[in-house]
Parts: sequence; C-alpha cells; structure tokens
Amino acid sequence: MSKKLSVVVSVYNEEAALPLFYQTTKPILEALPWDWEILFVNDGSVDGSLTCLREFAARESRVKLVSFSRNFGHEAAMLAGIDHASGDGIVCMDADLQHPPECLPEIVAKLEEGCGVISMVRTRNASAGLLKNITSAGFYWVINRLAEIHLEPNASDFFALSRQAADVLRMHYREKVRFLRGYVQNIGFHRVTIEYEARDRVAGESKYSLRKLFAFSMNAILCFSNLPLRLGIFAGIFAALCGVAVMIYTLCTRGGAPSGYATIVIVNCFMFAMLFVIVGIIGEYIAILFSELKDRPLYIVEEKENL
Repeated sequence: MSKKLSVVVSVYNEEAALPLFYQTTKPILEALPWDWEILFVNDGSVDGSLTCLREFAARESRVKLVSFSRNFGHEAAMLAGIDHASGDGIVCMDADLQHPPECLPEIVAKLEEGCGVISMVRTRNASAGLLKNITSAGFYWVINRLAEIHLEPNASDFFALSRQAADVLRMHYREKVRFLRGYVQNIGFHRVTIEYEARDRVAGESKYSLRKLFAFSMNAILCFSNLPLRLGIFAGIFAALCGVAVMIYTLCTRGGAPSGYATIVIVNCFMFAMLFVIVGIIGEYIAILFSELKDRPLYIVEEKENL
C-alpha cells in the first residue's frame, strides 16, 4: 500500500491565484511515487474562492475542502488542515505560488528517508521589499537571543511533517495564541532544511500588513520567551544605580536646588517610562493567559467536501 502526501493550503481571498495553483500543482503530485490529496482550508474568504474550491472538489475526489464560518487567521487555517489531513506526510504551503510546488518531490524524498520535520528556508524574497526583508531578519535576530530555542532564520509557513510529528501538533500544541512555524522547529524529531527562492505572487496582495506583522512578531516572542518579564529586575537595578548617581551628584553640588532640578525631572520621566513599558509587557502576558482561560475554539468549520 503506497503512502499518501497531504498538501495543506490556506486560502483567504485567493480567487485569482487558485486556478493557476491547482493547474501547476496537480501534475507534480501525480508524478510522485506517493498517493496524494490537496486539502484546501477556506479561511472565511469574501471573494469567489469558496466557489472555486467547490468546483475543484467536485471534479477530483482527492481535493478536500474545509471551510470556516469566518476568518480565523492563517495559523488557525494551517492547524485545521493538519487536523483533517490523512497523509503519512503533510506539507503546508500558500496558494499564491510563492512557495514553489516544484519542491514537493524533494520533500517526499526527505520524508522517505525518515525525516520528521522539513523546514523550507527562503534564500531570496525580492517581492517582499527592502523594509519587510530587514524587519524579518531583525525579528529572527531578536527572538533567537530572547528564546531558549534556536529558530532557523528565514523559515516560513512552508514546511513538511511526518505523521508522527503532525500528531504531536494535533494533540499538544493547541494554544490560542500561536506561532506555528516556531512549534514546528521546537518539537524535535529528525529535522532537515531545504532552501528555496520565493517567487512573486501570481495574483492578489499580501494579507500581512506591517501592523499585523508587528502583532504577529510580538505574539511569537511572548510565546517562546519569558525574558521580557524579567525586564523589571534589570530596570530596577538600572534605576537604583541612576538614583545612587543622582544622590552623589546632589551631594557634590549643594550650591542650590535649581542646579539639580533638570536632572531630577529627567530621571523621574525615565523611571515612569520604564515602569509603563514593564506594565505593558505584563499586560500582554496576562492577555495571553486570558485567551487560554476562555478556551474558545481555534476555528469553527462550516462546510466540508470529500472528507
């Protein structure tokens, strides 16, 4: 009995890109030594994406469809695809063809060698622009110095898992605030990397604005590091040293109160600013705890096809 590859594709308003993605990917899958399925997860699209996916599923039984009741986000869509996938190997990728389907044969070869996790690492992403490339590099630099684990720089939401590795995500990594590509690199197993060059989007625009990327980066750091909580200790030590310095300065310049007035104002402003930053960080962690405590569903499925 041949093994099966499940290709999980998150879809949000990709009506223009879906036909080309399907036409490009299906022949590559048919040439593989494994059986296959494509599992599209419609993440609350408001264009004609759902209609297009229904047509794919009606023509080909190996095309599966999971449709959400509303938009739950890219991470929830990938996790839903992993939950519903039945393959011995699972590949998560986007529908805009920035993740090249031509990499699938190499991924299958690595899975056959016994690899549990395959991280796809971008060597180039010219379409992202200079600002996003710089901020992406900065994000990985920061998180690798704050977190206890090391994340592969330029790793993306294009990755592959064995059935065993996918079962770990299904059973144990169910946080409401998630960083899935970090979890994939954190679960262990025999992990390898494959390099690829990101292409231009075949249609549409990126769904991640700079504001959303910033929020995503903050969640990732808070999920993998407790160091920001310890900023209060370091800030307290620094403020105490500043207080000693101001005290020494005041004792040495007792000629008149006005001479130290500006220093006192600056130090007070600095200490209050540091205090508010620390309170804000604690608030972010409390918000994550609150989300976990409410225990609302990660996603709600409204419709399924061929499942």
